[in-house]
Amino acid sequence: MSNKRYPEEFKIEAVKQVTERGHAVVDVASRLGISQHSLYEWLKKYSLPEAQRNEQRSQQEEVRRLKAELKRVTEERDILKKAAAFFANESR
Repeated sequence: MSNKRYPEEFKIEAVKQVTERGHAVVDVASRLGISQHSLYEWLKKYSLPEAQRNEQRSQQEEVRRLKAELKRVTEERDILKKAAAFFANESR
């Protein structure tokens, strides 16, 4: 399995070959040397209008940020719980 990275312009042009020019996914994938799976993923992503793609991207970034914040806050809460339990045992 290849972890080759393709520029966004390449992906958009590959999607256009399928959506606008009517070529089959199998033909485009073999001609460009990419997997059909990759092309189907690109179709899902890049066949949306750019405004929708930008909105989707910003939502994904917000979710990523919120998950990181939740992780940090959960760790802080756990530390405080342990500290409270420790000091409760110390005062006995």
